[in-house]
Amino acid sequence: MPDADYAQTTALRILPSVDELLRSSDVQELRSTVGLQRLTSLARAITGELRLELQSGTAQGKQLNDYTRQFLLKEAVRRLKDSCKADEATGFTRVINATGVILHTNLGRAPISEAASQSLANEAAGYCTLEYDLATGARGRRGGRVEDFLAELTGAEAGLVVNNCAAAALLILTVLAGDGETIVSRGELVEIGGDFRVPDVMATSGTRMVEVGTTNRTKLDDYRAALSNKTRLIMRVHPSNYRIIGFTACPSLHELSELAKEAGLVLYEDAGSGAISDLSGCGLPDEPVIRESLVNGADIVSFSGDKLLGACQAGLIVGRDNIVSRLRRHPLYRALRVDKLSLAVLENTLKSYRSNKAFEEVPVLKMLALTRAQIEQRAMALVEQYRQSCPTAGNSSDLTFEIRDGESAIGGGAGPNTHPETALITVASHNQTADKLAEALRLSHPPIICRISDGKLIIDLRTVAGREEPELLKALLALGK
Repeated sequence: MPDADYAQTTALRILPSVDELLRSSDVQELRSTVGLQRLTSLARAITGELRLELQSGTAQGKQLNDYTRQFLLKEAVRRLKDSCKADEATGFTRVINATGVILHTNLGRAPISEAASQSLANEAAGYCTLEYDLATGARGRRGGRVEDFLAELTGAEAGLVVNNCAAAALLILTVLAGDGETIVSRGELVEIGGDFRVPDVMATSGTRMVEVGTTNRTKLDDYRAALSNKTRLIMRVHPSNYRIIGFTACPSLHELSELAKEAGLVLYEDAGSGAISDLSGCGLPDEPVIRESLVNGADIVSFSGDKLLGACQAGLIVGRDNIVSRLRRHPLYRALRVDKLSLAVLENTLKSYRSNKAFEEVPVLKMLALTRAQIEQRAMALVEQYRQSCPTAGNSSDLTFEIRDGESAIGGGAGPNTHPETALITVASHNQTADKLAEALRLSHPPIICRISDGKLIIDLRTVAGREEPELLKALLALGK
């Protein structure tokens, strides 16, 4: 047998088996956290990977006859630990959002308030009064308090909660127009994140979509001309994450309401992100205030729970009591309703609005209200803390900092034209690229997610909570060593 073949055969013979790898003392410690079944699957993958490398002669760049059983076992254990760590990183992990994008879809959109967070652990995690009336000892109304809060805060007759905005639209269209036609402007047939398209939801509901007007101009007479004995619903859709500017026109909600009343139809507004409070002071004048939509004649309105409201993912429906009752009675509602955890978050978030403390307690509103000067002050303090804490800062520290003007983003399909002024911290390194710095922060504990611009790492403290700043500082100090 040639020497190369003999060396390869020898190396393959001393490669540890899956069972031997699992019996290693270092691997035994992983059983309680990873689980034997998953650990075994990863061990098989590791030994298979090493086997292929030995067969091709590429493992660790060593000569085949230099391998020992001890070395191969040590290498297999190292790789298995790395695989377990990478496997764990694919699960839910708290991150620090330093991007300045307030409603960051990939990072879970709106962070919930402290009160909402506590309610999850203290009230909703165990047994709770989800459908139980303590006063009578009888069955209670699921989500009744949330629905009452929604009605009170928006001025609606009734409210209903389903699991997201698409579900709200699907339920409304199915129940109110599934056997007929729905009129909608061509300029409102939007597609938003996650391939959600209004026409697709309409088709799924069974209603026939009747498009009117053009992309940029739709008149009231266009709606009137489309009316027929099959028309069940007039629908208006907030454009969410895009705007048409220039030569545009569309009827007001009040005008559509008058037309709907004349024709004996229901007017439905899909308000998208929605807002319980007027957010024009935060640079969001185009976001519909739900109460105003109802005052201006909408019979039923749907909007999001995890965007500008600042709670969890949910589709919130408010409007006339007789319409909401029809939605509640339909079998589809049961398939779309939310669980106790979502209701707990919504209830405690709406409490903040009810007590006029939303801008003090709801994180999204607090971030929106931050001024550039306030963020700059925090940024300067953080950089100064770094310089005082890092022994080499100002001399041979690997990191250099600069504070400059910049813009944050709303995100989540809300306020696409709104870019709040902010103060950005730019981080540069003598020895590492911005990509490498971003990767190091992303792999820190907790992970820190930043932006990169002009070859520099960018940190926007608008989306970093005050309690998270010590963790951010610690991670930066580790980078500067």
